[in-house]
Amino acid sequence: MHPDYVAFLASTPAPIHPDDTTYAERRQQWRDEALAARGPEVNMTEVRDVSIDLSDHQVGARLYVPPVEEHGALVLYFHGGSFVEGDLDIYDDLCRRLSVATAMRFLSVDYRLAPEFPFPAGLNDAIDVTRYVAAHRSSFDLPDAPLLLMGDSAGGAIAAVVSAELRQEDLGIVGQVLIYPTMGPDLVTNSSKQYGSGYLLEMDNFRLDYLRYLGDHTDHTDPRVTPLLATDLTGVAPAIVIVSECDPLRDEAVAYAGLLEHFAVPVELVEAEGMLHGFLFHGPYIDGAWDTVADVARHMASYVAGR
Repeated sequence: MHPDYVAFLASTPAPIHPDDTTYAERRQQWRDEALAARGPEVNMTEVRDVSIDLSDHQVGARLYVPPVEEHGALVLYFHGGSFVEGDLDIYDDLCRRLSVATAMRFLSVDYRLAPEFPFPAGLNDAIDVTRYVAAHRSSFDLPDAPLLLMGDSAGGAIAAVVSAELRQEDLGIVGQVLIYPTMGPDLVTNSSKQYGSGYLLEMDNFRLDYLRYLGDHTDHTDPRVTPLLATDLTGVAPAIVIVSECDPLRDEAVAYAGLLEHFAVPVELVEAEGMLHGFLFHGPYIDGAWDTVADVARHMASYVAGR
């Protein structure tokens, strides 16, 4: 574990058990913490909130245009938060930084959250928004832009499933970036045992959130729930899978990278040595937390160039 995390963990309160609070309180607490931890605002050419009209409801999103655009691509970003937390404001700083680092436009998607909207509501939002953006590229001032799907943790699982579900449709998806993704609610791996408690992501709490996300959907072998159990991933977009060394989700993400390779999908596996789950949020506290981003940006650019 990176030595900076020793002090960081010592000063971080233990996560509250899901039964001891409400989701509204958890969301507000994370929002307050995220906004308080922001450094100087990253300047962008444009930041614009948009509303995407789907068949029976609207999904909010936020478009980021970096000062320098080199690749003419649009990245759809699906945030983390155990399928029950997260919003556009919490991820505003991260999306700004990633947009600048990759020199690509980002569209952060505010998909519906459980338990108010259980599976597959949030996933369907992500699928429908991807289709909408592919059909309305000019609304984002990039009429011929290739698309990349990107997400972290729960959002990484969403990005993976969207990539698989839409692989037969000609939407111009040229890559997927899965950042310390979860690959299913029932997976037990060496890393989940080694780092399952005391390393920021508490697996007991996480599995409770999963159950509330799934609601009445009891088939955990459904590949939309457990992507690692997919029986065919032929033809999905090339992938970058980013894992944290000291993360309970590390081994399942590595296994998913191997599953993609099994189906002849080009994969780049990037390990952030010594990092914990959520390390992209820890740049202000952990030296080197952003060291992998330049490498990931190069891979993303290569996917766009080789489309």
